[in-house]
Amino acid sequence: MADAAPSTPQQHDEDVVGKAYDHRLMRRLLTYLRPYRLQVIVSLIAIALKAFSDVLGPFLTKIAIDRYMAHTPEAQHSWLGRHLSANAVTGISQIAAMYLGSLLFGYALEFVQIYLMQWAGQKVMYDLRSQIFRHLQQMHVAFFDRNPTGRLVTRVTSDVDALNEMFTSGVVSIFEDVLVLAGIVLVMLSMSWWLALIAFSVLPAILFATNIFRKRVRESYRRIRVAIARINSFLQEHVSGMSVVQIFNREQRAARDFEVVNRQHMDAFKDAILAYAVYYPVIELLSSTAIALVVWFGGRSVLLHAMPSISPAVSGAVTLGVLVAFIQYAQRFFRPIQDLSDKYNILQAAMAASERIFKLLDTPSEIVSPARPRAGDGSGSIEFRNVWFTYQRLDATTLAQIQRGNFIDDGSIEWILRDVSFFIEPNEVAAIVGHTGAGKTTLTNLMMRFYDVQRGSILMDGVDVRQYDLNVLRRRFAVVLQDPFLFTGTVASNIRLGSDWITQQQIEQAADEVHVGDFIRGLPGTFDEPVRERGNTLSTGQKQLISFARALAANPRILILDEATSSVDTDTETRIRSALRRMVTGRTSIIIAHRLSTIQQADRILVMHKGQLRETGTHQELLAQRGLYWKLYQLQYKDQEISATGLPTPVVSAN
Repeated sequence: MADAAPSTPQQHDEDVVGKAYDHRLMRRLLTYLRPYRLQVIVSLIAIALKAFSDVLGPFLTKIAIDRYMAHTPEAQHSWLGRHLSANAVTGISQIAAMYLGSLLFGYALEFVQIYLMQWAGQKVMYDLRSQIFRHLQQMHVAFFDRNPTGRLVTRVTSDVDALNEMFTSGVVSIFEDVLVLAGIVLVMLSMSWWLALIAFSVLPAILFATNIFRKRVRESYRRIRVAIARINSFLQEHVSGMSVVQIFNREQRAARDFEVVNRQHMDAFKDAILAYAVYYPVIELLSSTAIALVVWFGGRSVLLHAMPSISPAVSGAVTLGVLVAFIQYAQRFFRPIQDLSDKYNILQAAMAASERIFKLLDTPSEIVSPARPRAGDGSGSIEFRNVWFTYQRLDATTLAQIQRGNFIDDGSIEWILRDVSFFIEPNEVAAIVGHTGAGKTTLTNLMMRFYDVQRGSILMDGVDVRQYDLNVLRRRFAVVLQDPFLFTGTVASNIRLGSDWITQQQIEQAADEVHVGDFIRGLPGTFDEPVRERGNTLSTGQKQLISFARALAANPRILILDEATSSVDTDTETRIRSALRRMVTGRTSIIIAHRLSTIQQADRILVMHKGQLRETGTHQELLAQRGLYWKLYQLQYKDQEISATGLPTPVVSAN
């Protein structure tokens, strides 16, 4: 049984709203676009040109009306009017062709911009997700003890999606909207500054409504992010443990619990929907009001302009073409403002997501390879020297005191191991026994440096494991766990497990030696038979035998069997007993088991009790001592030995 590491409550990163724009985060995000800067530059040029084409349309309408419909002399003095035909039919045809051309040109530019930015966004998502996954693989095991899997999955999925939305539609659309707004403002002011001010008179009300909307949606999106993370964590936990849920009839309770987190997500979205439902009609009302003001004041000005006795230069009267263009510009002016308010939320969500992602990427692994690693002689010896260990996170001061040896233990630290020392010879078979929670699995975890000790040292081949390169150190081990874990793939890929140097012949030979070869060859795909997630199509015993073949094929220097035979029946265990003898021959082996069929033959048995090494010796030596091992044998192992051998073993009398 693996010793469980206590989890530490973590602050929910989704609870933090964050800034709508953080220049430090944005600069770091833009570095991911650097490899694709050519596509981004072309996309930005396309956006600028499209903004120009969007602004050009109403201006062409003004020229057509004033020059060819209303025959207004002012139209001839414009930069475009001087190059158009004087003939009305020909001129209108030219303007219509230009208008259509600008639309087609804008559509082509929009295609270029969308394709390139979506392409770059997907590349950035690929790079970022790959970086996060590589970083997660390098993190120490204690990190995963403290961070729920669902929350880490959210970092790789939802948070990266938020960044993609910012890259592909957020920042790009903001840039385009700003250019369009700037162009419209300049053109409207150049045509009639006073009519432009009338059109802009509703801006304070729009800004006020936008500010209220932004605050409401900001809070709703924060709650949505929290709910999504909780849903992911809940689903990951309950789908993985669905058999336990069903065994204990927890379906209704689990459904009620899920309804709570699901309703939180729904309520948050409903609040966001309400904010949008109120905001957009308000903006439409205010924009319609602006257009009505333009029609009212502009229409009166057009009538004044029609009077020959009044000079437009003096009265500020506008032409009909200017009025029509103003109406079109006003309609286009308020649409980007609506988009900007929406893009603000995309930007804010992306900033919050990037902060969480970078916080994860900036979290260093507490267990790393040294700058100048050392290596032992490869003999396979293992030594524990006065090892103290706890899963608790200790502050730097306490840790320093422990390492110096002047820490006063007041009971605040829950020690898993207390001053443990032993030496395992090369090629020796050592068994570790003890009650659940005695620290058995912790010993093996420390050997492979999944955790670092707080005091003492662990030596592999005479070299402290902290001085090894992690890959070199862990390559020396093969582990068969109590709960075998198979990955999605094939039977062969699960035996090879990424070790490309293992040949197909070695895979089949390892499978035959653990007596699982015949079963595998009986499958429709034999060694290429697909394995589903966690090997759900195989029995627990079959998965365990495949994990035995995996360990044997790796040909490790040190073999660890952690309750490895607890998942197989007695008959299967009998069949693989010879394979176990083959596996432990010529290598250092550590066996954590309850069954005496594997412990009796060990060269040495280490008896752990409450984190301390209480006894050591062979099976017969420990029985003769009548100590803790003898009591364990009396309580646990006697019946198992009888069932395994069919014959009772005489028990030494307590008297």
